[in-house]
Parts: sequence; structure tokens; C-alpha cells
Amino acid sequence: MIEITKDIAIPDSEIEEHFIRATGPGGQKVNKSETAVQLRFDARHSSALSNAHFLRLKKMAGRRMTADGMLVITARQFRTQEQNRKDAMDRLVQLIRESAKPPRTRRPTKTPKAQKRKRLENKRHKSSIKKARGGTVSRDE
Repeated sequence: MIEITKDIAIPDSEIEEHFIRATGPGGQKVNKSETAVQLRFDARHSSALSNAHFLRLKKMAGRRMTADGMLVITARQFRTQEQNRKDAMDRLVQLIRESAKPPRTRRPTKTPKAQKRKRLENKRHKSSIKKARGGTVSRDE
């Protein structure tokens, strides 16, 4: 059981780990050892997540989530399998923890009174400048 928050705990059976070959430097060893980890978590069918939580997670995961609702995290930063497993698990926990926070609601703000007053004064000033320009133009001239 993996404890995410006090309300959310994911059973180990819902997480799949596959070991794959990592890319990058490593010489001859890189071609025969599977140190990278691909962690899969079926978020859509998980008993630990509510529908609203799943939708927030889907939005945050972006292209890491498949169309079926499977969250795929690949870790290949380290040279050992164990470090990559820990890294992938930490990233999964962090992502679910972030999506567990409900989004903050936007409170509309009002324009400050001083700003309104300044705008109207500026408007009156421009108007008086334009009125003061030139007098009346007659057709005779």
C-alpha cells in the first residue's frame, strides 16, 4: 500500500513496473542491462481516486496519460534499477499529490476607486484641451 495523502492510498496491485533498456552512455553494459523503469498506473479504474481527482490528474499528466487512462512514467536518470524505481515512484506520488489539491477558485476583483477617479479626471482634462483648440470655423474664411 502506497500512502499518497491521509485520504488516498494506492494498493501495490494497481501499479505495474516494467524494466527496459536505458539509452545513453554506458559502454557495453548498456546493451545488456535493463536499468530503466516504466511505471504504469491505471488511474481511470483505480479505487483510490474519485472521478474529479482523475480528471485533475489527467489534465496535469498531459501526454504521460494514454487515452485509456493509463498513467505511464519512465525513469532512466540513474544507472541502477533500484534508484530508477524509487525515482519513478516518487514522481508518481508527487503527481497524484499535486492533483489531489483542489483548484483555487478565482475571485473577481473590482477596479479601485482611486483608479476610476484618475481615469475620469484624465478624460475631463483631455476633453477641455480639445474644446480649447481653435474656435468656431465659419464658411467665409
